[in-house]
Amino acid sequence: MKFFSDVNMEVDEKEVHDRLESLSVHSISETDREPLKKVFSFIDLTSLGEQDNAENVGQMCHKVNLLGEAYPSLPNVAAICVFPELVPVVAEHLENPLVTIASVAGGFPSSQTFTEIKIREVRLVLELGAEEVDIVLPVGKFLLGDYDLIHEEIKSIKNVMGSKILKVILETGSLNDLGLIRKASFLAMGSGADFIKTSTGKIPVGATPEAMMVMCQAIKDYYNKTGKKIGIKPAGGISEPLTALNYYRIVEHVLGEEWLSAERFRIGASRLANRIMAFILGKDENFIYF
Repeated sequence: MKFFSDVNMEVDEKEVHDRLESLSVHSISETDREPLKKVFSFIDLTSLGEQDNAENVGQMCHKVNLLGEAYPSLPNVAAICVFPELVPVVAEHLENPLVTIASVAGGFPSSQTFTEIKIREVRLVLELGAEEVDIVLPVGKFLLGDYDLIHEEIKSIKNVMGSKILKVILETGSLNDLGLIRKASFLAMGSGADFIKTSTGKIPVGATPEAMMVMCQAIKDYYNKTGKKIGIKPAGGISEPLTALNYYRIVEHVLGEEWLSAERFRIGASRLANRIMAFILGKDENFIYF
């Protein structure tokens, strides 16, 4: 495929680990308060559980609406992300214009359905009010090398979405080689992704620093090659402020200040928001707002 023809897809694993070792922090201090406020503003507040319904998603929206009034020192979260059928609930209850409506779609989380169904589902969530859509790269086809098919599928979905934000989940926990993660990154970006995302959170291995480092480097290389700035979204098992801070440091180190905004950096999480709030506000670690 043309996206791989003149780009080195090899990854030096030792170099990745050495860079991570030099960047990683092992504790949080008061100086991390401002970076964690930024991290809070990058959160896609996510609710993708089998017990989700109109009541609890509506309550989450209500809390987002009241956040600025209740805690004026905190920024807004970036988005609320839910299952397709709950998009109308968010559209009805979310009153904060600075928080966007996101939905998973396209046969989430396995991406094991027909392209026509994926496209139709994306159309539906857009019609219902979604402003951003997270889809999953079909891992099975990727491992078989069906790159052209995947390219056409993602391209078709992006064509439906137009200027709306498309995030493509690589499900990096199913790609047991860093070179595959780099290749999947280039495939997704070259097919129309506005963001590349690590994980669905529905398999045992979610986001990892190694995957994040490789994806950020791929974004940098793609930018140098095309001039296009693609966003990054780690997700899956990110529940501690220290973990999120280390992902922040990777983005800052590899991609720079231009990526340290919700326009190009998101974190998919639920418990993380409460724990960052507890740290910033000086609350007990068991503090729950969302």
